[in-house]
Amino acid sequence: MTGFILFLATYLILAFSGWRIFKRAGFHGALGLLFLLPVGNLIALIYLAYIDWPIHKTK
Repeated sequence: MTGFILFLATYLILAFSGWRIFKRAGFHGALGLLFLLPVGNLIALIYLAYIDWPIHKTK
């Protein structure tokens, strides 16, 4: 039971962090849920690295 709680807490922290990162970059926060997928987190980081961020377009 303790293992499941740790697993769930880790996934919640990853989901929350990914949501905040994408939201602060100017994207829809739901893209941060890609951090929950095994290969999705790598794709999300590559996407953030090479795309023009909307937050920079508004300033």
